Amino acid sequence: MIQVVVKRDGRVVGYNEEKIKSAVRKAMLTTELGEDESLIHKIAVRVSARGSERMTVEEIQDMVELELMDSPRKEVAKRYIAYRDQRNIARKAKTRDMFHEIIEAKNNDITRENANMNTDSPAGMMMKFASETTKPFVDDYLLTPEARDAVRNNYLHIHDKDYYPTKSLTCVQHPLDNILSYGFIAGHGESRPAKRIETASTIACISLETAQNEMHGGQAIPAFDFYLAPFVRTTFKEEVKHIEALTGEDLSDIKEREFKDYETRSLEGLEGHDRLCQHAMNRTVSRVHQAMEAFIHNMNTIHSRGGNQVVFSSINYGTDTSAEGRCIIRELLNSTYEGVGNGATAIFPIQIWKKKRGVSYLPEDPNYDLYRLACKVTARRFFPNFVNLDATFNQHEKWRADDPKRYLYEVATMGCRTRVFENRYGEKTSIGRGNLSFSTINLPRLALECRSLQDRDERIALFFTKLDNVLEITARQLNDRFNFQKTALAKQFPLLMSKLWNGGSTLNPEDTIEPVINQGTLGIGFIGLAECLIALVGKHHGESEEAQALGLKIVSRMRSRVNEFCERYQHNFSVLATPAEGLSGKFTAKDRKSFGLVPGVTDKIYYTNSNHVPVYYHCSPRHKAEVEAPYHPLTGGGHIFYVEIDGDATHNPEAISAIVDLMDEYNIGYGSVNHNRNRCMHCGYEDASAELHECPKCGSRAIDRLQRITGYLVGTTDRWNNAKLAELNDRIVHE
Repeated sequence: MIQVVVKRDGRVVGYNEEKIKSAVRKAMLTTELGEDESLIHKIAVRVSARGSERMTVEEIQDMVELELMDSPRKEVAKRYIAYRDQRNIARKAKTRDMFHEIIEAKNNDITRENANMNTDSPAGMMMKFASETTKPFVDDYLLTPEARDAVRNNYLHIHDKDYYPTKSLTCVQHPLDNILSYGFIAGHGESRPAKRIETASTIACISLETAQNEMHGGQAIPAFDFYLAPFVRTTFKEEVKHIEALTGEDLSDIKEREFKDYETRSLEGLEGHDRLCQHAMNRTVSRVHQAMEAFIHNMNTIHSRGGNQVVFSSINYGTDTSAEGRCIIRELLNSTYEGVGNGATAIFPIQIWKKKRGVSYLPEDPNYDLYRLACKVTARRFFPNFVNLDATFNQHEKWRADDPKRYLYEVATMGCRTRVFENRYGEKTSIGRGNLSFSTINLPRLALECRSLQDRDERIALFFTKLDNVLEITARQLNDRFNFQKTALAKQFPLLMSKLWNGGSTLNPEDTIEPVINQGTLGIGFIGLAECLIALVGKHHGESEEAQALGLKIVSRMRSRVNEFCERYQHNFSVLATPAEGLSGKFTAKDRKSFGLVPGVTDKIYYTNSNHVPVYYHCSPRHKAEVEAPYHPLTGGGHIFYVEIDGDATHNPEAISAIVDLMDEYNIGYGSVNHNRNRCMHCGYEDASAELHECPKCGSRAIDRLQRITGYLVGTTDRWNNAKLAELNDRIVHE
């Protein structure tokens, strides 16, 4: 006898005989003879008695069909079958409509979920088809009912859910020296160790591209300057060898010379070996510059993930003070300043300057001149962003200025904001580690559910009870995903587990990755702190000290609970200030249906990212820093501080350095500056005019605003979803 029924969404419910009677009755009422209550009862009893204890909805419906076919009412069986078919078609209609939107290359929130993905291309369309059909599979078969309900009820978002079945990890900071020194195998090709700067630059690209195909998140190089510096020297020696071949001289003394810097100078007035040395140096700098140009060009043209998406890449640099390291930094910045193609701003890699007192920040620091150049480049090209190694939570007890491998103890950041540094299960470092997966909690939803309570203290107490409950669900969901990920075999990630992930090289191809992935982090993110506070106390943290105190209490509670989860589950859990893109509108749309238009909360079509002050709120950069800075020590999984400045920043690098000074003053971990940049989509012309409608170079009216979306740039706002476009239009200058 049937006891429980497994529904199509995976839920298990008690068996209800009345549902069978209702379905058969509806079919009978569409026939000439109408309903037959006796037959209805007979069929329901026979199905109930003949079924097993646990059955699916489809299995029960099959039994009803057979009973009707064996009855005198064959016409009812036909109507019942037709009704089932219609219901199946209706259930598939949503998928059908979604597929048509992808096929027709419509510009909507489905096709523009990720602005870095071109879903108009055949490969992009195929990726989107796969993505949208995989998510229901995850819901039905890989999530627990508890997690599935949290997602459906709009409390929780599981990032990269379409990649869940692949067992892939999110991101990794590449120990590029492993590859440059020893080579690697990618697919059917094999790379030898690098000997010259051009090869090193190319291998860096290949490493990022190959790993991108093995992971669902971004790829980063944590110490770009340190890793490529040795190849400046080998390239210089190669140039000296060329001169030896031409002159027949022994130039061993030149090969072994030590330099304070590599700079291009005129040969006029130089004689003998000094002249030959400078010539070799000029040639070396030129080759380094070309290699950096090639690296940037490749990172904006090489596609991954089936050919529809450039690599989501980041590079960290700025603290190598050697002559060779400085050469890498300078020529990288010079190439970035010049732009790509017709002088357009490069979208990738996201570049991150490592700001460090005694190294790269103060006038007496050896790389201060390069820091000033970095500010100049940022003023024109948005990058580099700035990571503050002097922030108390970014410091490492092992860091020493005279250590040639001090980069091992410097925090490195993914451009979007993801941060990996602390480690309960190995060396504290960013290198060879990354995020495993992360999920985001909808804070405004929890607050909206508490609005009916008039007493402030009761309202806030209920909110924290709800927050604790969702945090528990999120931790269990991430632990479940970890337990699924750890069953992957090392051979499924040939580059990641042979050269990049800490400990991965110790695994055999048929070994699971379980012994090594606990080096990574599990992120519990949050969105909409500002809207949450408005729902709870009427104001956001940028406009009220009371709201700010509550906001810090909320995120501190998250941090405290995350520490508990680390102990309970024995993982590196962290709190992430989520970089929401498609999510910023998804949460809001559902909450608006549930609660209507709530002023300051659901009256816009997006929620404010993480702990940011709302983009529409007028305040100074200093006030924004004062408000947002205290959240950075609490969000070890990643955070970012944005400032919007007005006008053409190209000739105002001081505006950039002023923001970095704020980061230093307020203990901010990572930050960047946004400013206006127009781009002609036909010829690539760029300027910073407030209103540019026609290109002065080619006459085209196809003008787009180049802007940052969630830490990275997008070449055209045509790929932005509606929520992020609305947020972009609401952004105001901080002054």
